[in-house]
Amino acid sequence: MEIKKAIIEAVRMLNENHIEDSVNIARILMAYTLDKPKEYIIINDKQILKDEVLKKYNFNINRVKEGYPLQYITKNQEFMKLNFYVDDNVLIPQPDTEILVENVIKICNTEFKGQAIKILDLCTGSGAIAISLKKYLDNIEVIATDISTYALGVACKNAKANNVEIKFIESDMFKNINDKYDIIVSNPPYIERQVLKSLPKDVQHEPIIALDGGEDGLDFYREISDNAYKYLNKDGYLILEIGYNQKNSVIELLKNREKYKDIKCIKDLSENDRVIISRQK
Repeated sequence: MEIKKAIIEAVRMLNENHIEDSVNIARILMAYTLDKPKEYIIINDKQILKDEVLKKYNFNINRVKEGYPLQYITKNQEFMKLNFYVDDNVLIPQPDTEILVENVIKICNTEFKGQAIKILDLCTGSGAIAISLKKYLDNIEVIATDISTYALGVACKNAKANNVEIKFIESDMFKNINDKYDIIVSNPPYIERQVLKSLPKDVQHEPIIALDGGEDGLDFYREISDNAYKYLNKDGYLILEIGYNQKNSVIELLKNREKYKDIKCIKDLSENDRVIISRQK
């Protein structure tokens, strides 16, 4: 079968199963299967595929059709114009999280203006936040933590691939943290436990430990609000990603602790509340 015809058939299968962005997925998987850039499959769309290649391609199309994340098949996700290795030990970095990274970069460039900055990234997962900050900012030290040994292995791999130096610490939140920081950032687990089973099939393949935020989705925000100020330098920043419906709850947690000031919320590109920025009092 020709590349073009195989892709057309794959798109049909994906569409029948209501998979969004079917054309792009079909092309990405073809390029991945052939180990070629996407441009190759466009230029050589009449190339006849070997039976074993077509079999592998259709196998992966079926996996996506059944809800398995494309990124876990290709082992790759782009974030902040960088490439990250991902597997089922880590969450797949999402475009919404770029809003958090962009705001940290903005704060570093406007508030610190070239000063040496020390940043702590809690629940680093694939390392996407920590690595992006180190890549795009000068004169910063980044420490990243996660409770999962497997996630830290992925993060270390990504740091090496993106040619940045980051200190990774295996830690259950602040347990193994002793220093103070100018900025603490986190995209913690924040899905309400009862919602987990109703998540899209592809999200359900991601690690539960990185999704489950407790009964009300706020367990990690409580832990962070109760402790982050102890690890911040004077007037240091606490910057958190939140779920679309958690703005008021997280702000209330921070206000009730009476250790934070200048609390504000930033929306994402879909106009959903996405990032809470605050400072140590």
